[in-house]
Amino acid sequence: MRKTVHRHLGKLVAGTAIAVAGTAVMVGITLPGTAGADETGTRAGQAGQAGQSVRQESGADRVVAPGVVEEAPAEGEKGAGRDPLTDDEMERVAKIALNRQLLQSSEGVDGERGPQRLGVDLAEPEADEVGDPDAPRRADVTFYDYRDDTLVTRTVDLDTGKVVRTGTQHGVQPPLSGDEKAEAARLLIADPLGAGLKADYRDATGKELTSPDQLQLSGAVYRAAPGAQPAVLDRCGEHRCVRLFPKIKNGPWVDARSIVIDLSARKAARLDR
Repeated sequence: MRKTVHRHLGKLVAGTAIAVAGTAVMVGITLPGTAGADETGTRAGQAGQAGQSVRQESGADRVVAPGVVEEAPAEGEKGAGRDPLTDDEMERVAKIALNRQLLQSSEGVDGERGPQRLGVDLAEPEADEVGDPDAPRRADVTFYDYRDDTLVTRTVDLDTGKVVRTGTQHGVQPPLSGDEKAEAARLLIADPLGAGLKADYRDATGKELTSPDQLQLSGAVYRAAPGAQPAVLDRCGEHRCVRLFPKIKNGPWVDARSIVIDLSARKAARLDR
């Protein structure tokens, strides 16, 4: 990589540790790459060589039958008890949970009508249902309403197909969805602070970065802490804020840890050093 890379967002990195601040306290994250390898080859390769040596020393001449990959069993429409939710069940409860009132009164990460869907999970049994094989099977569907920064959880009874409970919380920030990470990258690319990312991408590929689809995206929720960020990010935690860890497809990671994207305010800011 040319020296000009260091004038951009930071530097391109591959297989190294990046310090990440999720709550303004730096937490170490190791990016995929060369971790676990050394100059003599991978551990898996060394194990294979050792096994070959043992066979040669013992003089054994064995024929190893080819491996057989069995197809996964067909998934039914419904699970039972504490079985994981099937694809059909997740699709069905997500439609049930998103009623007309919630659809019309909420907003997603892209500003469109309707809340941002975060996940569908098997609900925990009630205290008096633990160990009961006939306990009702329920699913929790979580949404984030960007209109007023509310986490909405709707619990659906899988047998009756009815919403049995709705909960709302503020200041609760569950893990990011893929759509939220893509929107954060889109906002950064369009922001002046994204100039470094685009320059690094150009240096690495010779092409222009115009879409999140050109990147592999990881990210973490960022929460504000007193004195650890500029004032524009003081509401992170109440707002939904993201630190992105972008990777160029078929290329290196890009160090973007100094930038936070506030998805609620649709703004990006650089952290104070």
